[in-house]
Formats: sequence, C-alpha cells, structure tokens
Amino acid sequence: MSNAAPVAIVTGASQGIGKAVATGLLHAGWNTVFVSRRLPELQQAIRDAGVVNAAALALACDVSRSHEVDAVFASAITAFGRVDLLFNNAGISGPSGTIDEIPLDEWEQTVEINLKGMFNCARAAFGCMKQQSPRGGRIINNGSIAAHTPRPRTVAYSVTKHAISGLTKCLSLDGREFDIACGQIDIGNVRTEMTVPMMKGLLQANGERRAEPVFELQHVVDAVLYMANLPAAANVQFMTVMATTMPFIGRG
Repeated sequence: MSNAAPVAIVTGASQGIGKAVATGLLHAGWNTVFVSRRLPELQQAIRDAGVVNAAALALACDVSRSHEVDAVFASAITAFGRVDLLFNNAGISGPSGTIDEIPLDEWEQTVEINLKGMFNCARAAFGCMKQQSPRGGRIINNGSIAAHTPRPRTVAYSVTKHAISGLTKCLSLDGREFDIACGQIDIGNVRTEMTVPMMKGLLQANGERRAEPVFELQHVVDAVLYMANLPAAANVQFMTVMATTMPFIGRG
C-alpha cells in the first residue's frame, strides 16, 4: 500500500450495512467509492456522511452485469490510482418458501445478485490488485450466518451465501502469490431496515414464530474497519458478529 490515502470500493452502499461501512471508511481516511444501482441515493449517502477525512465517489452499477462492474473499477483507478479494498456487500434476501414453492425467476435473481454479482466484483478487484504497483490488496466478502446454518424457507439466500464461503476460500488461496488477502464477515441480526421483521417475529426451525434480538450497526462498521486496516501479513479469514442471544448457536 502506498503512502497516499488507501482506496476502497463498497457495493450496496446506498443503504444499510454498505452505506454505514462506506461512511466509516471515509471517516477513517479511506478514499471511498460508493456503488449501487441508484445514483441519487449514493449521492445522498455521501452528503449524509458529512465532514470526512478523504474523498468520496458515487458510481451507479448493477453488479450482476460484468461490464458495469469493470467500468466501476476502471473509474476508481482513474480517480484514485489503485484499489486497496473491496467490501463485497451488495445482496438481496431472496424469496421465501420451500424449494418447490419459490418462483424460478426470483431464484435466478437471487443468484444473479448474491453470487454472480459478488463474483463479478471480486474478479474485477482481484485483477486490479494483481496488476497494480505496489500490487496487492484486500477483499472482504459479506457472507451471512446463513452460510453456516440456514433459516427455514430461505433456500435461495442460503445457497448463495454458502457459495460465497467457497469464493472466499478460493480467493484467499489464489491471492497468496499476488499479495491479495480475502476474508469474510458473517453478520447475524444487525439492526437495519432489512431486519425490522426480526423484531416482530420470524419462523423458527420448530415451526414457532418468535421475535429475535438485534444489535447496532456500528459494531459491524467497527468489525469491517478492523479487518480492512490489518497489515498485509495478517488476515481475518472468517468473522461472525451477531446479536449475543439470537437463535443461531444450537439453531434447530
């Protein structure tokens, strides 16, 4: 990493975890590229960040389209000269139901965004980090506790998140010779717009519906910043951060 401000790209940065992490990186001195499909929301997220210690750039992109992803990374290189970090975050929850009930178009959309989209972004980041000078960088994939233990009727989401764990391991292994580190953060029940239903009641493995505890988003930001700021010689391979009393350990 050069002596200039390090450069991060955050996908899904218009709201929720992505917005919070991108904002945290900005305040920590990272030049940060905010990426999602909707440019006005990205621009608002940058305004919401207020006074920061680095430069921000908003770029609209559908991560399932590889040419749009490649254009984002090219723009980041043009603006900042390199890419030191990808927080590979964009994703959707997907349809609910047993495998025979979920609409095939919704399954395909979940794969397009959660798997193909994260693959496209990791591929572009890996290529940039491999070729830049000084070479190297870090990719942090946003997995899920569903990558370890699924909830009932979440087959589309859980399958894609299990695949992300495989992606993380492959990138971590293949990145060694190019000074590219890859780790994964698996998050359980953080308080965002997406987790509002958790506080009202979610289907449990025994068929009951129960409200579940949540924890504050700042703890996720702190965790990602810890991973991002490690020296090149150190890596968090997998980190789970979750609400302490949520039904995960022993789920089922």
